[in-house]
Amino acid sequence: MSRKILITGGAGFIGSHLADALLTAGDRVRALDNLSPQVHGDGNTPPDYLSDEVELTVGDVRDRDAVDRALKGVDLVVHLAAAVGVGQSMYEIAHYTDVNNRGTAVLLEALAERPVERLVVASSMSVYGEGLYRDPRGRPVEVAERDRSRLEAGDWEPRSSDGEAVTPVPTPEGKPPSLASIYALSKFDQERMCLLVGAAYGIPTTALRFFNVFGTRQALSNPYTGVLAIFASRILNGRRPAVFEDGKQRRDFVHVSDVAHACQLAMHQPASAGQVFNVGSGKSYTIAEIAQRLARILEREDLQPEITGTYRVGDIRHCFADVAHAREILGFEPRVALEDGLAELAAWLERQVATDRVDEARAELAARGLTV
Repeated sequence: MSRKILITGGAGFIGSHLADALLTAGDRVRALDNLSPQVHGDGNTPPDYLSDEVELTVGDVRDRDAVDRALKGVDLVVHLAAAVGVGQSMYEIAHYTDVNNRGTAVLLEALAERPVERLVVASSMSVYGEGLYRDPRGRPVEVAERDRSRLEAGDWEPRSSDGEAVTPVPTPEGKPPSLASIYALSKFDQERMCLLVGAAYGIPTTALRFFNVFGTRQALSNPYTGVLAIFASRILNGRRPAVFEDGKQRRDFVHVSDVAHACQLAMHQPASAGQVFNVGSGKSYTIAEIAQRLARILEREDLQPEITGTYRVGDIRHCFADVAHAREILGFEPRVALEDGLAELAAWLERQVATDRVDEARAELAARGLTV
């Protein structure tokens, strides 16, 4: 039977891909989106990529009237609406807290009065802070916070509290949160609020911790979006991608179609209620390697990454996903290899125009003392 699904933030990168997947499955889709200029430009018009079959409600998740309109006749909700970006969150503190925390609170108050069959909320790998590490004897360890003097000396790798060398390993959901930025704090609040209110009001709720999502439709002119889109913007403008630290920090890159599929699985799997799942590829790559691969596939190997040797407050060193829990409970299996996803991204980039605002963003962070 056809269901009506509301996607908050549904005109954005992940939301639009999820909408396509749901429409293909025979569902009806409504999107609530404020068409933020940072993401969609200044025209306040729906993006060309958004399917005509999506019923778009233009409004803000912080506006109770807009949320009430969007919820009418809805069976399920996928809550993606959020201000995104670690660096920007460290100086637009009120904005990130307002959009992410209060916006979620407004949605949840509406859902308390109008419960739905299921709620899926997008969380983030940023809630972990540093990923999981093991000491030389193979034991999991808490790593000490990287202090400023070490970072200024280019000593990038974390160590145990005893000063021992540690090795990064895939991070499972059981790793305790370590909230290193306002963005991370707000995403943790979003998932906890949704799980708590969902349990209280009988709404089966699942939180999905997305790792580094990439693919077509990312906002190339937003300097606080995903790192692959930022690198693409630089390369399209004939500039070298700028990489913090020494470029050897490791991340997990997951294709947007795999993320959309994980959302669908969470909607259908009763056992997912009340649980948190990693959504990643289960593989890790260095940031410098990603920049090099993208330059190569765009046939701009002359634009090798600029290793800045600087550190951004709120950044962590290594974090990549253990997806065993999602595999076991959701039946999730990453399907798009990095190489294939990059090839698709490159083909799409050939038709795009990007405004490179990375230098402006870096200058803003530096002026505020948020880079070392």
